[in-house]
Amino acid sequence: MKLGFFLAGCALFFATKDSALAAASPDETARFLAGLPVGDAGLSGLAARPVWTAHAEQLGKAWTRMEERQIVKVRAWSAEYLASANRSTAPVFYFFSGPDFLYAQTLFPNSGNYILCGTEPVGAVPDLELIPPATLEADLANLRTALSTMLTTHYFITKDMRVDLTRGQVTGTLPLLYVFLTRTGCTIRSVVANAGSAQIEFTGPGGQRQTLHYFKTDLSNGGGNVGFLAFCKKLGPGLSLVKSASYLMHGDGFSTARDFLLANSKIIVQDDSGIPLRAFDTRRWTLRFWGNYERPIELFKQHYQPDLAAAYQRSNPAALGFAFGYAWQPAKGALLVATPR
Repeated sequence: MKLGFFLAGCALFFATKDSALAAASPDETARFLAGLPVGDAGLSGLAARPVWTAHAEQLGKAWTRMEERQIVKVRAWSAEYLASANRSTAPVFYFFSGPDFLYAQTLFPNSGNYILCGTEPVGAVPDLELIPPATLEADLANLRTALSTMLTTHYFITKDMRVDLTRGQVTGTLPLLYVFLTRTGCTIRSVVANAGSAQIEFTGPGGQRQTLHYFKTDLSNGGGNVGFLAFCKKLGPGLSLVKSASYLMHGDGFSTARDFLLANSKIIVQDDSGIPLRAFDTRRWTLRFWGNYERPIELFKQHYQPDLAAAYQRSNPAALGFAFGYAWQPAKGALLVATPR
């Protein structure tokens, strides 16, 4: 009897050990979720199933359409107009970003540290091989749903993410970060995540080692973000990006975040939903404009900036060539670049 228990225990030990050894790496998991080839080990069995094949085909087509319509042009614009900033490995501060690593990496591909934040949960990516087939199929469909608005209009809708990112077993911002990392040519080396933050070490497309930090934090005044802002400040002046930020920094409730960016940025790239034009002291900042500024979309119509409209009229800026901000049509894209004098 004792021998039987001993043998059973040995079998369980070695099965557990073999399972641990065979567990997919974060990079392989990311490639699976992104619909990209995973190789011959680990998740190859799951990737052979029709459910994953359909997922890969649907996500691949949506990504290719978005890449050709939008990202190729953003990348070219960055190479021409942000060349000086991109010679630096300074951190990227992308406040109100949610899981949008895509635009941070496209506009600033050489940063050593990307700091993203939002009120969306970090979530989790469990061992995919332990998820029941029906649940995994639903999780992959939910992942595509969570990405669909971003791949169509180039921004996330916060209220939709609150639903999309909390269903199933693959949840939160982490799986979306995985998809963006691997789809932009990065290789994930390690992941450390908890309820409040995630740190992902990765190798960029050019072979450089980089780090992505995501923090679940409230950037409103008194929102408990002191530690987050101290972390950002410790990294030094950054390359700041603000896009589709709900015009939060136009009011006094987010003045701390606004003042932090104004005091700690080597450059600020933003749409009209970021820092209001009136907050830029032209004695300190040089402002350049691209695209076409019109009234904000109906949801944010109260945030129209007459001074910004006048600045666009005076400067007669060049066309941007891609969508930026809440106006998803390229002809309506508006972008401002502010650099300290």
